[in-house]
Amino acid sequence: MTNTLLIIDPQNDFCDPRGALYVPGAEQDCLRVASLVDRLDMEFSSIHVTMDTHHLFHVAHPIFWVNREGKHPAPFTVITSDMVAAGEYEAAVSQYKNYAVEYVQTLERTGKYNLCVWPPHCLIGTWGHDIYPALSESLLAWETAVPGRVVDYTYKGSNIRTEHYSAIRAEVSDAADPGSRTNFALIERLKTADNVAIAGEALSHCVANTIRDLLTCLPAEKLVVLTDVSSNVTGFEEYGTMFLQEVENIGVRLMTSEQFLS
Repeated sequence: MTNTLLIIDPQNDFCDPRGALYVPGAEQDCLRVASLVDRLDMEFSSIHVTMDTHHLFHVAHPIFWVNREGKHPAPFTVITSDMVAAGEYEAAVSQYKNYAVEYVQTLERTGKYNLCVWPPHCLIGTWGHDIYPALSESLLAWETAVPGRVVDYTYKGSNIRTEHYSAIRAEVSDAADPGSRTNFALIERLKTADNVAIAGEALSHCVANTIRDLLTCLPAEKLVVLTDVSSNVTGFEEYGTMFLQEVENIGVRLMTSEQFLS
């Protein structure tokens, strides 16, 4: 029986209290994931890590938008299509004005989360983009134990025109960017495992949406959500609770990191 570990966005900006988009409890989540990797070293045939990877100018960052007074919205502002239609917000750069209207409409039409303006986070080349140190050390130790064994890193979110919560596909695909469409390569790698254990940040957003997308191509019984190694963005706790109920009802296994393969 083969086991793989999928760790979603265990980066400083989410997992360190100094991070731009700190998820309360995420530093402890990382320590527990690190302990899991250390404990089950040889039990994991592969480890996959996704990394949120953004430019400063991005559709979900304040700099992309302005209000009627020409000011950028505060972080955690939710922008709906009605607000854009009413002129409350528009794209700050003229070439994106029409696209901004289409984008928020598409999110709502396809049942995605409304656009939330996040603090700029996981910016390319910054400390916030790095893996949380304690977990990074355990991942390096896992690679060191078996020469030739490497952690599989997946980068997501560098397309400035769309959010990319899920590791599988962006919220709105961009015809000009294959990276925004379904990541079949990652799906095929995960298909080779009997058990796919999933951890990371944040449960309410990137973890939830990754698993929802995985469920379109992997059987529910193959997936294991490790409940003590993922936390919710502040103010979105209900999203995480509803998600766990949703996936448990269709056969996804829920357990703690200590229970997994104990």
